Amino acid sequence: MILIADSGSTKTNWVALNNKGKEVFIAKTKGLNPAVFKKKVLIKRILTNEKLTSHKESVETIYFYGAGCSTKAPKKIIKKVLQSIFKNAKIYVKEDTEAAVFSVTTNPAIVCILGTGSNCSFFDGVTIHQKIKSLGYSIMDEASGNYFGKVLLQDYFYNKMPIDFAEGFMRNYNLSPSKIKNNLYKKENPNTYLASFSHYLVDNKDCEYAQQIIKNGLKLFIENHILQYDDSKTLPIHFIGSLAFYLEDEIKNIFNQYNLKLGKIERRPIHGLVKYHLK
Repeated sequence: MILIADSGSTKTNWVALNNKGKEVFIAKTKGLNPAVFKKKVLIKRILTNEKLTSHKESVETIYFYGAGCSTKAPKKIIKKVLQSIFKNAKIYVKEDTEAAVFSVTTNPAIVCILGTGSNCSFFDGVTIHQKIKSLGYSIMDEASGNYFGKVLLQDYFYNKMPIDFAEGFMRNYNLSPSKIKNNLYKKENPNTYLASFSHYLVDNKDCEYAQQIIKNGLKLFIENHILQYDDSKTLPIHFIGSLAFYLEDEIKNIFNQYNLKLGKIERRPIHGLVKYHLK
């Protein structure tokens, strides 16, 4: 049996295939980012899924694509975690940028991730290139869920948020400063916590205030990431991620302003990854 996993900080999608390429089951677990979570948390998150645990002895190969797997140390961590559970499996760990690229194209393109975090890569048809070395959610990640969550919290506490928007925001979340600081500075996975606030932005994106925040975030992403590549004006630019999926109209509008060529927008790369591996 082959397992293919696409993992972010928030969630992980799994697909199991038999040796003939037929789907055996699909599964979901919480995010398995080895740069954010400790080993024991990663193991616990996998073991909570009965489909994975009941088939663990029959898994022969795992292709794991994950956020936080761009360097050797976190790759080693997640490989050890997987090996401790799937003892008979040969395991390949790759970063989430590869999942994004191979799920949408085999031709030269720029491929972006907009989800809990954000990323942008250039694929020349053979090799994936990145000009920007990400410093993570606290400094970078423009137009991501955690970026928009941060902006919303700043505007709320700086009294810059329109009253009607602020009232709804307050009804939907616990905005106690002590609660927020505890989640940001003492609990695990603060980037996912910040991204949770972006759901309200998406749900109310038609108002002028929300549109301006979304536009500003997308502009920063385009100027700081996409336009770094010389071929950005000629190549198709694909997007992967839940936030890109929900902000499709806004991405289309701002791409027209920058004269950029929009390619595919896919919410999840897992189905494209299955097709890629079956080839």
